[in-house]
Amino acid sequence: MKHILFVVTSTNVTGTGNYSAGYEFSEIADPYFEFVNKGFAIDFASIVGGKPPYVGYEPKQQTSKEFIEGNGFKRLNFSHKLTDIDVSAYDAIFFPGGLGLMTDMVDNPLVKEIIKETYESGKIIGAVCHGSAALLNVTLSDGSNLLEGKKINSFTEAEEKLDGHVLGGVIPFMLDKELKKQGAIYYHAKPFEPYVINDGNLVTGQNPVSASGVALKMIELLT
Repeated sequence: MKHILFVVTSTNVTGTGNYSAGYEFSEIADPYFEFVNKGFAIDFASIVGGKPPYVGYEPKQQTSKEFIEGNGFKRLNFSHKLTDIDVSAYDAIFFPGGLGLMTDMVDNPLVKEIIKETYESGKIIGAVCHGSAALLNVTLSDGSNLLEGKKINSFTEAEEKLDGHVLGGVIPFMLDKELKKQGAIYYHAKPFEPYVINDGNLVTGQNPVSASGVALKMIELLT
């Protein structure tokens, strides 16, 4: 059995406007079922442990409704504190999106070390939407930036504008621009269309509707 670690934000507000934040609900629910239905074991870790904050729960979304009513959500709400995790025990790590991690994962030294260790051991790293912000500021053992020359994807500036995130201090920075600044070769589709790109052991997706696709590509690489 392969084991996947979901690394989840603990931040419930973001930006200068104290906009509600957390993980984006479907970006955990959808990949969770893709993995579990293929026989993978899932653990949840967050920056401070316990119950991570979330946004965007839609009861009309069947997978989200099933997740919130099931054991996965109960386990998520007792997430491990990230400092208590031995990342070497996992075959892959996954960063669901949501605006929260743009605050608590961009410069977190432990998150950077976990990504570096996982990447350099050849294991799979997945991220969707704003989850790609976790991949910023990772310095590899040879001194290079993880993102340099990598094909990467995330929530786009066009999508931020359509979601109203650009005005009112909602987001602390523009993610696609920052990824490119750190050397990423940035790919994307039209706003809110599913899009996933894979480069080596990195898998990134553009937006919430890409979350299942990220999980499916990770499963393909893992099997």
